[in-house]
This record gives sequence, C-alpha cells and structure tokens, in this order.
Amino acid sequence: MLVLNKESIKDTSLWEQAGIENLNFNHEKMTALTKENPTWVHFGAGNIFRGFIAMLQQSLLNSGTVDSGIVVVETYDSEIIDKIYAPYDNLGLLAIMNTDGSLDKKIIGSIGESLVGDPSRANDWQRIQTIFSKPSLQVASFTITEKGYSLKNAAGNYSADVREDMKKGPDNPKSVMAKIASLAYTRYQHGELPIAFVSMDNCSHNGDKLYRAVEAICRKWVELGLVEEGFLNYINTPEKVSFPWSMIDKITPRPAESVKNTLNQSGFGSTDILCTTKNTFIAPFVNAEKPQYLVIEDKFPNGRMPLEHVGVIFTDKQTVDRVEKMKVCTCLNPLHTSLAVFGCLLGYTLIADEMKDPNLRKLVEKIGYEEGMPVVVDPQIVDPKAFIKEVIEVRFPNPYIPDTPQRIASDTSQKVGIRFGETIKAYSERVDLDPASLTFIPLVIAGWCRYLMGIDDQDAEMSLSSDPLLSTLKTYISGIKMGNVESVGDSLQPILSNEEIFGVNLYSVGLGEKIEDYFKEMISGPGAVKATLQKYVKN
Repeated sequence: MLVLNKESIKDTSLWEQAGIENLNFNHEKMTALTKENPTWVHFGAGNIFRGFIAMLQQSLLNSGTVDSGIVVVETYDSEIIDKIYAPYDNLGLLAIMNTDGSLDKKIIGSIGESLVGDPSRANDWQRIQTIFSKPSLQVASFTITEKGYSLKNAAGNYSADVREDMKKGPDNPKSVMAKIASLAYTRYQHGELPIAFVSMDNCSHNGDKLYRAVEAICRKWVELGLVEEGFLNYINTPEKVSFPWSMIDKITPRPAESVKNTLNQSGFGSTDILCTTKNTFIAPFVNAEKPQYLVIEDKFPNGRMPLEHVGVIFTDKQTVDRVEKMKVCTCLNPLHTSLAVFGCLLGYTLIADEMKDPNLRKLVEKIGYEEGMPVVVDPQIVDPKAFIKEVIEVRFPNPYIPDTPQRIASDTSQKVGIRFGETIKAYSERVDLDPASLTFIPLVIAGWCRYLMGIDDQDAEMSLSSDPLLSTLKTYISGIKMGNVESVGDSLQPILSNEEIFGVNLYSVGLGEKIEDYFKEMISGPGAVKATLQKYVKN
C-alpha cells in the first residue's frame, strides 16, 4: 500500500502504477522557499481549501510559474492540523469524482507549512506573526464559513470572546476576527506592509464582511488606546490593505467510504476518515466534483500570483457582485438549501437521490428558473442559464458525489438571509415584481421551520445539523405540537420577523402569514411535508 509522505512521493513510478498524478516540482525545495519567503497564507484548512484552492497554486508550481506554496492556518479545529496535515507531511490526495464513476487522482502537494492559529499554541502563533512581518507576503485568504465573520450573537450583542478581545487588545486574541486584526497589526508594526485579505467563503459581499469585522475590532482598540490611531488609517487605506470580493464554487463533500474503498483498491493506503471532537469530517484525501469557479476582484496592493493562468477570473467588484449574486442567491446555493431542508425531512441521505424525486427536482427548477431568474443580473463572464442548467442537470444528479442534505443543512440560519433574503429584497425593490407573489422560496422557509422541530415526515425524531442559533430557534417552536395547527399561534413570528436572519422582516413584505400557512399544512400529520410539497410544485 502507498503511504503518503514526503519520502514516498519521490518514487514517481509507484504513484503512476496506482493511477495517481504526482507532483511536477521539487516538494522539499518548495517547502523551504515557502518558509523563507511566504507569499500566500490561507485560513481554513478544510476540504474546499485542499480540493480547490491549494490545487490552483499546485498547477502554477507544476508549470514552473511560481516556486513557493501556501501556508495554511487553522483557527477553529486544531485536530485537522495535528491529525491530517502533520502526519502526512502536509500532503493529501484529491479524488475528482466524474459522472461516469471514475476518479481522477492527484497528490496535493502545494502546502509548504501548516499551523494552528491560536496564541495558546505559542510556537505556531509566533511563526504566524513572523510570516505576517515578511514583505514577501501578498495574500491572506479565507474559507472559514459564513459564521467565521460574525462578531455578534442572535441577540445582536458582541460574543463574549469578541468583547474580551476588544478590551484586551491584539496580544492574546481568542476570536478569529481579532486574530486577523492582531496579525494585521503585526504587519502595520513592520512598516505598514501591504497585503490583500481575500475572503473565499460563500457569502454575499464576503470582502466587506471581513473588512467590517476586522475594522470594528481595530476601531475599538484605537478608541481604548490599545493601538496607535495610525493602525486604523492603515486598515482603511486600500493602497495598503485591501479586502477584495470573490465568488467561489466547487462541491467538496465529506470524505466518502466509497471513495476510500476505491482508493484502497488502487493501492493508496492513507485513507483513514476522521471525525474530530468539533465534528469536522476530514481525511488525508479529498473527494470533489470536477466543475469549479473562482472569480476575484483584482485588488492586490502587494501583487499576487498569476492565477488567471489556471482558470481564476480577475475582474472588478461590480462583476464579482453579479457573479456572486447569480450563484449564491439564485443559481446554486438556494437550490442546495432547498434540497437540504426537504431532504432531511423526507429521509434522504444523498443529494443525487433527491434529484430523482420529481417533486424535489421540480422545486429547485421553480426556485431557480421561475423565482430566481427574474432578478438575476447577467454578469457577462458566466451565463446564468448555462450555469443553473449545469447545476440541475449535471452537478446535483451526479450519483458519485457523496454529498448529503444533512451536511448542507448545517448553519442554515447563517445562510437563508443570503440564499433567499436577497431575492426577496430584490423583488421588493422592483416595481414590476411583488415578494408576496413568491411561492417556492417561502415554501422552503416554512420547510426549514418545520425541520427545526426535529421530527421527520414520518413523525420520527430526527437529528438536526449544527447551527449557532439552533438552541434559540428551537425554544421558539418548542410549544408546537404535531397534528395541532392551533398550537402554532405566534411561535414563528420571532423567527420570521428577524432581520438578522433573513435580511428583511418577512411580515413586512407580505410573506410571514403565507409561510405560517405552509408550515401549518406541514404539521398536519405524517406525510404532510411530502403532500404539501407535491401540492404546490404541481400547481
């Protein structure tokens, strides 16, 4: 069995025999150069990073266009570094899952260094500070999920860690955004060195979310006299510090047993799948779909790597905004969440299987083509109709992508505002459209409220995916009883009126009562979710 490490990859013939594409550069030399003059630090060591972002830099390394790799920093789950990166010399394996069931297998070898982003890990934190003091550093990018940028809780108050970070300054930060602010301060102290902070997370205007969070912490530090006022000026000077917007798209599900077995059969033995204590599913290999998109605002004050040579589109902010809205608000993410909510309720465990259900397929077609498409602005660089067609006809139905509705359902409270709220707001702003005319988007929101009851469509208890607002949301609906429509009362109002969740008060746009009515239909008894779904998608 092939074991993944820096020594084993030197024998290229063994990897070729196993049908695994090896590196076309000197891994040890790349590692040394990355440590000496780092150009790119990425925060978030999960599957999307290894299966997409790291492979972009690897393509540049393979072609000889660049000679250094990426430093990856994990701020949330240290086990990823300790149990997946370190034991395998920062190497991995990408298994691209084709629609015919075949796998394209490639070693992931562009990661020059992996670190835990926590001051309690003193050596790692010191090393990260050193990296941020280097003039060579051009980019700090992020895949930390939407919730990673949030400073406040559901009540609109700063979280305990953020409050403490704001009071104590940059020396020992606990929250991830304070860590970034602290590292920016390190860069400021070493001569106001330029850098681009690039969010690559699936959230609307991600660069602004990152900027607002970092700037709020920096501003508080200045107000309390914990740092110089010049630091805030530095953060607010785009010629020195930029926060480009981006749009990223590639499905990278949890590592699958089926892929593990196939890899084992091909002679690859480094396939242990790990679930960390923080419920991260990760392995030395990453399974992912083939289609991928990355569009970035071209705003890099210290220069950047030439990623346009490997398919990344660099453009202006307005175009990124249009592409991002096309994907996140209309052509993919809302459809994913719709399948997640109803898939969990109806007992599905695979997105591809849901696409065989005529009611669910019709639902996503109606949300995408009928309700979303009227408010899509064509970004010109990607055709919305071609994009959504690929999603519905090729990507979601791919039976070899082991993506589950349960995974997609995670953190839904952090997603619905972007995935549905933006379309609802767009309808409100158009004189020729009325949000009250929407049917399928409110049907999904009602389905999500029904999901929060933790009872599936057969009246059996159902596990709920992690969500930072889960305990709060469940208290609102705790008094609702299955089969008792009267028990709903005003229980949904705190949820549906919450602008922090949806970006809009759903009652003020004429959708609150409609959602309540859909919800009541869905709790009328066993099978009511399926019956309600079928009733409306067939109309």
